[in-house]
Amino acid sequence: MTDGDRYTGPEPVPAPSTGDGAGGREGAGGAENGGVSGGTAGGADDAEAVRRPAGGYESSRASRGWWDRNADDYQRDHGDFLGDARFVWGPEGLDEAEARLLGPAEALRGLDVLEIGAGAAQCSRWLAAQGARPVALDLAHRQLQHALRIGGGTGGEAGFPLVEADARALPFADGSFDLACSAYGAIPFVADPEQVFAEVARVLRPGGRWVFSLTHPLRWALADEPGPEGLTVIASYFDRTPYVEQDEHGRTVYVEHHRTLGDRVRELRRAGFLLDDLVEPEWPEWNQQVWGGWSPLRGRLVPGTAVFVCTRA
Repeated sequence: MTDGDRYTGPEPVPAPSTGDGAGGREGAGGAENGGVSGGTAGGADDAEAVRRPAGGYESSRASRGWWDRNADDYQRDHGDFLGDARFVWGPEGLDEAEARLLGPAEALRGLDVLEIGAGAAQCSRWLAAQGARPVALDLAHRQLQHALRIGGGTGGEAGFPLVEADARALPFADGSFDLACSAYGAIPFVADPEQVFAEVARVLRPGGRWVFSLTHPLRWALADEPGPEGLTVIASYFDRTPYVEQDEHGRTVYVEHHRTLGDRVRELRRAGFLLDDLVEPEWPEWNQQVWGGWSPLRGRLVPGTAVFVCTRA
């Protein structure tokens, strides 16, 4: 399905045949499609990190390229933590099965659900197991190929629709879904999140829920390290200048965009959402992993993830 098409049926939309595949600034904005953040240097050994403006098309192109190049490494390195059919909201390991931010699991049965920035569709696979009817959308072709690989469906199908598209222009009719969700997908990477929120509001039915997680905005002020040095303020929390990694030709290969908590609330309100809850997961004792800038040390002192729970008015 191309970016300009409109979704008109429940049939799976398989990604094309598998090709060869190969992040981010954890702690100061690092994130990922379909789970939690990871990666280094935008996938390029000689990438230069700068703070400068980056527009919508530039950001979208960089994200698509980064995830196509890094999907293989990402799924290999973090697949065990994410699981094949588990809904994890962030590096802390907050699991939807216990958190129930989408509502009671039994209430998901029969709902039309859109997952934005689905990656390998682990969250959509969990939703399908609860009886929901998910559609997994991602910008990166290679991530959706991993969704097909993990799903193991006959004829190359995932068992639910996979859609390759930009979240800023969702290829669905108005009022197509009861629920939309995103675990570290899309929002941190777009220059115009207001457009994504407006699109989500458009495709949701009245009263529909929109739940998404991203790097806690506080992390943008801190050093990007999992140890004690990562507890030092090195930048202004109020500096919204994008974080960009560029190659030797100055071409953007990775980009993330920062907004304050207040910015996010105002963006959501303008799109017609009511904020029901803002969840800042604490680091659990069982989780001893270090994932980029996330670690037990930092996670027990300052929040690393913010989860916004919203309702379309």
